[in-house]
Amino acid sequence: MRARDLAVAYETVNVDSDALAAARLMAEHRLPGLLVLDERGEPKAILPASQMVKVLVPAYVIEDPALAAVVDEKHADRLCEALAGRRVGDCLSSRTEPPPIADPDDTALEVAALMARVRSPLVAVTEKDTAGPGGPGRGSTRLLGVITASHLLHELLGVAGAPDTK
Repeated sequence: MRARDLAVAYETVNVDSDALAAARLMAEHRLPGLLVLDERGEPKAILPASQMVKVLVPAYVIEDPALAAVVDEKHADRLCEALAGRRVGDCLSSRTEPPPIADPDDTALEVAALMARVRSPLVAVTEKDTAGPGGPGRGSTRLLGVITASHLLHELLGVAGAPDTK
């Protein structure tokens, strides 16, 4: 099975998307993260749900977790206000690296190895549009879809077949 066969449509946002809307999207669909696209629509980063949670938690609580016990529910309910007026790009870590990208012809094992090597729950599958503006080799990148770790596991386990119960 090739990456193009494993890739599925997946929720994406761009760097200028509203951060609160992105967090709601993750929460509503129970996503481990979102693929962030740049202004050209090409994969730029993965925004893990854990990073969004980190944005919500005040820095003083991260530095001293014991303080979390003294914050009352009224104030805890206001944590999402930290996302108001922010863009997705503001929530990306300063150490954010480009997302792992698979070629459409990569095998399931190649995708699994990439995912394991970079410890990512998502791999973008892209295809170069070589006929783009600027001449040969200067085309844009087209997102075909995303392969999630859970989807890849499902496919790999399905190939292996059900365990023998005899």
